[in-house]
This record gives sequence, structure tokens and C-alpha cells, in this order.
Amino acid sequence: MLGMDSNAALIGKAMDGSMSAWERLVKRHERLVYNYTYRMTGHADDAADLMQEVFFAVFRNLHQFRADGNFKSWLLRIASNRSIDFHRRKRPDQDANDEALEIVVDNMPRPDEALNRNETRRLVMRLLEILNHDQRIVIELKFFQQMTFDDIARDLSISSNTVKSRFYAAIRHLKSHMEVADVAN
Repeated sequence: MLGMDSNAALIGKAMDGSMSAWERLVKRHERLVYNYTYRMTGHADDAADLMQEVFFAVFRNLHQFRADGNFKSWLLRIASNRSIDFHRRKRPDQDANDEALEIVVDNMPRPDEALNRNETRRLVMRLLEILNHDQRIVIELKFFQQMTFDDIARDLSISSNTVKSRFYAAIRHLKSHMEVADVAN
């Protein structure tokens, strides 16, 4: 039964029409995709909608996945492409700060811990929102997905130097923004 637990086995069974295998594959990766799309959009509802788009695209294109490839990288590439599409079609009158952040916590923390987590998440989301989309994707993949510069370059089909340039530009931008915010407080 160990083979059924591998992504490759689940993909093979899903392509053969097994809905239970498809559901297991989605369940295994839905948190990863949701967290990614949430950080890319800054809105819980947009993230959920975008996550559905991602899994719909994965389902439609599952036959194109190379069995010798890394499914997580392929999945995040699709999520990245859908995120880019989302930002292209986003209405200019939408304000990224209209919706309150939703916090999903597994354990019930003390109120002061919950407040600190909430403030930290809001700060991270605000900081990510100031970055352009190209920089945000690189920060997401480097920090949250813990990918190397070379892996990011391969997944985004850009050079490693371009990835590094976007990464360090984003870090400088975030640092200067944090310094201004710190002076204001």
C-alpha cells in the first residue's frame, strides 16, 4: 500500500479515472496551494478561488505531467501562472486592504499569542503587497517554499541571475519600507 501514497501512484490512478486518488492528491497539496495563493493575492476568498483554478488546471493537464518530474514544482508553476493571470485581470478599483485577514490556527492559542500572530501575519501580508508580482513570486518561492535560486530560475524559466536580482531588489525594498515604518512608530 506504500506505493499508493506516492504522488506518481496517485497521478497514475487519477489519470485512469480514480476520483479517490484525485481527491487524495488534492488533499495532500491543497494547504500548500492555498497558502501560496493567499500570499500572492492577500485575500482569503481570492486565494480559495485561485486554488480552485489551479487544481482545475492540474486536473485538465495531468496527462502532461512528466512522471520523472517533481510534482510539487509543477504544481507551484501552475499556481504561479494562475497567480499572474489573476493579477492581470484584477480590476484596478479593487483595494487589497478591503478584506480582513483570516487566520487559521490549529490549536487555540492564548489571546496575547493570537494577537501577536495576527499582527505578524498582517505585517507580512502588507509587506508582500508592496512588492511587484515578479518580486513577490521570488520571495514566496525562496522563503515560503524554501527553493534554491537555481530551482526558482528553472521553474520560472528565467536565469538564476534574474532570480537573484529580483530577490535582492525585493529585500532592499522591504528593508527600506520597514525602516520608514519603524521611524514612523
